[in-house]
This record gives sequence, structure tokens and C-alpha cells, in this order.
Amino acid sequence: MNRKLFIFLIIFLFCVLLVFINLVAHQYDLRLDLTAAGQHTLSKDTDAYIKGLDQQIRITALHVGIPPKYLEDIFEEYERRSRGRITTKIVDPLVDIGYASQFGNIITGKQKKVVVQSETNRQDVDFTDSVLTEELLTNAIIRSARPVRKVCFVTGHNEYQIGEEDDHGLSTFDQLLGVNNMESLEIFLGSEGTIPSYCDVLVIAGPQLQPSKEEEALIQDYLKKGGDALFLIENTKVTTPDKPLTAEELELNPSLNSILNEWGLKVANDVVIDADSHASGDVGSPATKNYLAHRAIVAELDYTFYVRPRSISMLPGRRETLKVAPVVLTQSAERSWGETDRMLRIKFDEGVDRAGPVPIAFVVWEPKAQGEASDTRIMVFTDADFLTNIYIGAVNNAQMGLNAVNWLSELDYKTFLDKKKFEVKRLDLNSAQKRIVLIILVAMPLLIAFAGLVVWLRKR
Repeated sequence: MNRKLFIFLIIFLFCVLLVFINLVAHQYDLRLDLTAAGQHTLSKDTDAYIKGLDQQIRITALHVGIPPKYLEDIFEEYERRSRGRITTKIVDPLVDIGYASQFGNIITGKQKKVVVQSETNRQDVDFTDSVLTEELLTNAIIRSARPVRKVCFVTGHNEYQIGEEDDHGLSTFDQLLGVNNMESLEIFLGSEGTIPSYCDVLVIAGPQLQPSKEEEALIQDYLKKGGDALFLIENTKVTTPDKPLTAEELELNPSLNSILNEWGLKVANDVVIDADSHASGDVGSPATKNYLAHRAIVAELDYTFYVRPRSISMLPGRRETLKVAPVVLTQSAERSWGETDRMLRIKFDEGVDRAGPVPIAFVVWEPKAQGEASDTRIMVFTDADFLTNIYIGAVNNAQMGLNAVNWLSELDYKTFLDKKKFEVKRLDLNSAQKRIVLIILVAMPLLIAFAGLVVWLRKR
């Protein structure tokens, strides 16, 4: 075999090997992740979900300055595994102001956000104080890709109405729900005879009249079958000594305990007072940011305030499957209480009035065993006024209402047992190390080039 033919065969076999390797790589998508935290490898849950996406997802990171390498890596991996369904982009909002303005976000130099957009919805993720994890990003994709959720408002008992645009209406709240991919509907239990199966969240917004026994049974049946509901209980009627309440007035604004007792809660016939923290000079309108840990509802919330709320408590002897917890309490511990005197003689009576801090809102969650109905979620506020048109724009009232409905309507939040814990580390070199790096990167190549030049000149 002559030399030229041998070289040709070697080149041919090398080309065949390259083609074979590329075909195998394309067929099996084999990769080796050598990072300590496995940051280039998505979990099986995420991988399966994004491969099954049936719509386009656009992910935009708003990051001031040079983005960390891990952010570029995780975006690249989501794009690769989605096979074109997910596209990503990292934007510096202070440099590309025009592009960033479409998101309506004002980003400072310290903030970092990711905006996930599907064909119908959008979810924002703030990762200013932490790294952007796979769990956060995947759940944002799941939320953005979910269908429109239907929020059903019960009518027929003089509740607050989503169609009313006056001070006591809920039209602003209705608009906010729409912006957040939720459709508001009104249902009349008296004529429907059932709660429609399409209702993702049932809202009972400040009824002035007691529902009938048949209507209460419909609501109980809905909850027991895994329905989710938001109860907004209106204030206890109060008066002055010269104007005693009539029997009819005493029955107004029912507590709905006939429903809530089954779920481990009891609403009192009192008025919550906070002498230290209240709105508009009214001690019966407590303002608070005393929230108990429930991240999905109260994360990053500032003050909210409520108009003549009642106290609410857990019942003893409730069934063990119920998970019941207070979410909102009065700000002051020593100077707040549940006032039971309905004649407006405001004074704390030990042993009669409930001492602070006083719960104003509770959540109930009842997980179900496999094969049973889906879990039941309930949130109860002892005030409805805070979401009406006149008050919803104050402090964080609107956000509280949206967070509550979002938690109630939430599809299952994916959790990962193999959560990746990795840090964004910075390499700081001392002076000696910097000199060594300079020698390796600059001096050594120059020295090699110089030596090559010397050898070349000698050969000439």
C-alpha cells in the first residue's frame, strides 16, 4: 500500500468516526455534568414537564450588569431540553431601557427578576436575594402555562358585587383578577341548585343575609369534594346606648359559623380594636403587617388594614386531617383586643374581651389521601371592605386579595427532593497570584514566540 492511499484511508476512517459520534450524540443526547451541584442537569420532573409543553414559553431575565455564569447555563439547559418550546434572553434594563419597559417593571441596580410568559399568562420571579433555582423557574413556567382560572362570586344575600363601580363594589378587584389570568363570574345558589364544576375558587364576599340551609349544604358539599373557597365575613353590627339594635339588625352580617365550624373555625361577634396601629384615626380599623409564615400569601407584604373586623379562632376537637393556621393578626399585642361591647364603649375587659394580638384571617388546608377528592383550601377574612373599590388601593390590600385567590386556585406546586444547592462564588486573587496569572497568560506566550523566532533565525 503506497503512502498516499494509506493517508487517504486514515482520513476517511476519521471522518466516518466523526459522523458516527455525531449521530450517536444526536440520538442519545449524552452529556457529562462535572459541576459540583449538577447545575447543568435538570431533574427528571422538570425534564418531563418541559418536554411535554404544548405552547411557546418566553423567559426574560432582567439583570443589571454582567449576569452570573450559572444563569446563562440554566437558561441554555431549559432551551436545549424543551426542543424549541422555550426561548430565553438576559437583558440589562438600565442599558436596554426600551426592551425592558414592555414588562412595566422599574428595576434598580440591586434588583434581579425573571419574567416568564406563555401565550396567555405571565409570572414574575424575584431572585434579588438568592440564586434562581430550578424549582422557582419550573414553577413559574407551570403557573404561566396553566389555563384561565374561574373565580365564582356567590350572590343573593346582599353580598358585595363585582359589577358595582361605586365605593362599596368589587369592580377594581374583578379587573385585577382579570389581569392575573382569572375570570370572575357570579352564581346564584338559589336558582342554580348546585355550584358549577368549573368553579376553581368560590368567593362569599360579605353576605348581609344568612344563606338558606339548602345553600349551606351546597357549599359544604363543594368543600368536602375538594373545592376551594374565600370567605369574607362582614362586621358585627354595633350601635350606641340610645339606639338599641333591633332583632333584624342583630341577624345582619352572619358569621357563617354554621359552615366554618365544620372546618375548625369560629368567628366571634365582636369588633377588633387596635389602639396603637389603625387607619384614619379609627381604632376599629386595625392596620397590620403582623403575618404568620405562609409564604405563598404574605411574602414581602407590607401593611394591610381592615374595617371593623371580627376576631376568629380555632375550635378544639377538630378532625386531625385539618391544617388550620392564623395568617393575619393585629400589630399591637398589648393594646389590641376583641371588643364584645356592641354599644361602642371601647374598653378592654379582662376575661370578657379577647386579648391581643387578635387573629383577623385564617387558612384551612385539608390534604386528602390518594384516591379521594382533591385537597380543600379555605381562607377566611373577617372583613370584606378591604377589597372594595374605596379601600383596595390602600397600602397592600390589593396584593393580599390577589395572593389569597392565587393560593386558593393554585395548581400543585412542584417540589424537588433533590434540590440543588450551589453558590455563586467569586475568585479573588492576591498580588502574588495575579503576577503568576499574568506570567502564564502574557509572559509565557511571548517567551515561546521569542524562542521560536530565535530558532527560525538560526536556521536561516
